[in-house]
Amino acid sequence: MHKLVSLVFKERFLVRKVNLVLGFSLILTACITAQPRNITDVCAIFEENKNWYESASSSEDRWGIPIGVNMAVIYQESSFRARAKPERERILWVLPGPRASSAYGYAQALDSTWDDYKSMSGRTRASRSDFNDAIDFVGWYNANSVRINNIATTDARNLYLAYHEGNTGFQRRSFNNKGWLIEAANRVQANSERFNRQLGECVKELEKSWLRRLFS
Repeated sequence: MHKLVSLVFKERFLVRKVNLVLGFSLILTACITAQPRNITDVCAIFEENKNWYESASSSEDRWGIPIGVNMAVIYQESSFRARAKPERERILWVLPGPRASSAYGYAQALDSTWDDYKSMSGRTRASRSDFNDAIDFVGWYNANSVRINNIATTDARNLYLAYHEGNTGFQRRSFNNKGWLIEAANRVQANSERFNRQLGECVKELEKSWLRRLFS
């Protein structure tokens, strides 16, 4: 009888434990912001996720890199998907193999680079799937590229090449024989310029307080 009671209690404990784990997983999933509906229009992105503009503006103020540049990098890296990862390699063209790198999140930051960012920026609890942390990371990295390689803050093309290849790789011009990467960097420059033009049309509205927006 005692053994039966003990088994019943153990079963109930395990069920509760599983339910708690599932509950926490659902909460974490719900906290991940969905990909914006229109990822080519920065005004639409910020209108849909109003706190993103505050995060993007804070990153610009902190690191001196224009919002359009940082947003163009994130657009290129993840298309604004919080849990983006590199595609898996294929074994014998069929079986899923390892991923190409540890890149993850909005900014596709590598594990090691993200650890450096957390240590140097003081944001020790930063998460790669949090847009606020991700755009601050991009601003931080681009600011380092400006300092190390004397790249202009508006030169999204070369900032992206340094972002992708690392600042040492950029100095070695490791991108010279990577036509696909140069094309991607050109897209980042074009998107940066477009985002900045779009932002010029909506920044006054975005700068309004929630109370002013309510009655405007």
